[in-house]
Amino acid sequence: MPANIPTVAFVGGGPRTAGVLERLAANRPELFARPLAVHVIEPHVPGSGRIWRYDQHPGLLLNSAAADITMFTDASVTCEGPAADGPGLDGWAAGVLDGSITDVPPLPAELQRQLRVLTGATFPTRQLQSVYLEWFFRRAVSALGPDVAVTVHRDTAVRIDSDGDDGTGAYRVRLAGGGTVDADVVVSALGHTDSLPDDASAGFAGFAARHGGFHAAPSYTTDVDYSALAPGQDVIVSGMGLAFVDLVVLLTENRGGRFEETPDGGLAYVASGAEPRLWAGSRRGVPYHSKISSALRGEPADAPQFFTAAAVQELLAQHGELDFRAHLWPLIAKDAGYGYYRELFTGYPERVVIGWDEFSVRFAALDWYSPERKRLVLESVPDTEFHLDFEKLDQPLAGRDFAGRHDVQEAVAAYIEHDLRLRTSPDHSETLALFIALLKVYMDLGRLVPPERLNARSQREVHGWWHGFFSFVDSGPPPQRLRELLALHRAGLLQFLGPGLEVGADEASGQFVAVSVRGGVRISAKALIEARLPAPAVAGSANPLLRYLHGSGFGSEQTVLTADGLHATGRLLVSAASELVSPVGEPNRRLFAVGPNTSGWGAGAFARPGTNAAPFRENDALARRILSVLAEDEASAVPAVSGKAQPWNN
Repeated sequence: MPANIPTVAFVGGGPRTAGVLERLAANRPELFARPLAVHVIEPHVPGSGRIWRYDQHPGLLLNSAAADITMFTDASVTCEGPAADGPGLDGWAAGVLDGSITDVPPLPAELQRQLRVLTGATFPTRQLQSVYLEWFFRRAVSALGPDVAVTVHRDTAVRIDSDGDDGTGAYRVRLAGGGTVDADVVVSALGHTDSLPDDASAGFAGFAARHGGFHAAPSYTTDVDYSALAPGQDVIVSGMGLAFVDLVVLLTENRGGRFEETPDGGLAYVASGAEPRLWAGSRRGVPYHSKISSALRGEPADAPQFFTAAAVQELLAQHGELDFRAHLWPLIAKDAGYGYYRELFTGYPERVVIGWDEFSVRFAALDWYSPERKRLVLESVPDTEFHLDFEKLDQPLAGRDFAGRHDVQEAVAAYIEHDLRLRTSPDHSETLALFIALLKVYMDLGRLVPPERLNARSQREVHGWWHGFFSFVDSGPPPQRLRELLALHRAGLLQFLGPGLEVGADEASGQFVAVSVRGGVRISAKALIEARLPAPAVAGSANPLLRYLHGSGFGSEQTVLTADGLHATGRLLVSAASELVSPVGEPNRRLFAVGPNTSGWGAGAFARPGTNAAPFRENDALARRILSVLAEDEASAVPAVSGKAQPWNN
């Protein structure tokens, strides 16, 4: 290849980078069909990256079924570039089995067994997903063609230098191993990264060190060393989301325990004796909702009816700034409610007293929070069990008085059992309709609402409450995991602290203290695990490049003005085109950033097929922007690349 050709460097080589590479290949014929050099800087295996790497506990599962996972920008995606059909995880598995997909390395016997039993409804292991993602990366590289040289650097980027004071010149990415990569365009595509402990976590760590205890700060669960936890030791766990579910696997099955089906269809846990005893609580006091195994029974789901482009444009015309709670959430709630009740009325006519045609017309004319809408539901759906209440859904134990620890245990266990019945029974597919409706509006929010038009309070609420609520309802674990939590609870190895969890440290006793202010439970223990991913904190990121981008003048931290003053969100500020924005508000046309550490909406890296998924729309737009920048400046030349690199075999 010529010595000086346009060059793009990706920092981070996980599925997000793989998706953008696929979009570069799809859009090159139209926008920049000339030689190109691509560098991918990733310390782990490209395609899977850190989070989805093969080297994890083999029992860890995805929280999506195989039929709901694809990396391909299919025909449903609304974007300027061409569609690229390809197999989702289940289709890929079938292709590997029947030999139609051949470019997969020999798999261990256990993964071969998983391929043979996998169906669309299977929740696959992360190890199997890693093989699919790495296959997709190789496929994306191959699709770029012979005139695109792709080089992978198994290293970590630590800083970026530029030969132009105004950011218009070429960049030099410096690597931890001492090498450098020169590029015309740099894309930070880092996924979830660790952060340096905040003040509270640092205080807990210091307390544990002084008193011979154990503390694990927020982190990716599988990267924490839990070997110091002794068998039978009491451990306070703060958080009951997906990180908590992974933690339970690592501290039970990973320590030699096993689950057995019982004759009555239940599940029992056979302990190894090496497990600690977990005391788990959170703000809600319950784990995330189970994923759903039922199928829709009623009419197929429609596109959003109320949270639409036209409705958002009307709001934008009426208001200088939009408020999420006042302007957007009522439309979102109404759309989700519409999907829920559509399935209830058309799938279970015996549960309602009027027809869907009448109900839907009356429903469409009413605001979600109006007394008339509530009255319509009350008159039309006699059983209040089927009345959709988002506030109760969000805080299922709100307003409940607990008589003590035993009452809390019974309440949380009963909640989990009820959730499993609703989400695995074929007679409750209204839960699936709600899941689908919320997923659609979640994916559409970033497309329809310009982030800069949200007021400051709403900026925080979208990344905070809304994302948390959506995750709680739609991004929970496989049903099997909740069955396992109940089995562990019955075995005495998992106890529930209840809602409103607060954790402190008692210097006198040298123990952490967990109090459920609403549950009335108080527990002391020498060990505390904060079971959640760290919040974005670019200034205090454990990733050296994120810290450098924040402090160097290339990028800036997103801030919002609230009633309490200026609030830093911890995220890199990016423009609508994913360009890094400098401290003086100037977007950099050659320096891009995507992922959960940015102010962009963020919607993961892979998605369900046929859903016009947000990450695929964003990948296409970013790829086209990169190619357009290169096409506008064909005279740019890249100096020779130095450092440790390995050419990627197409």
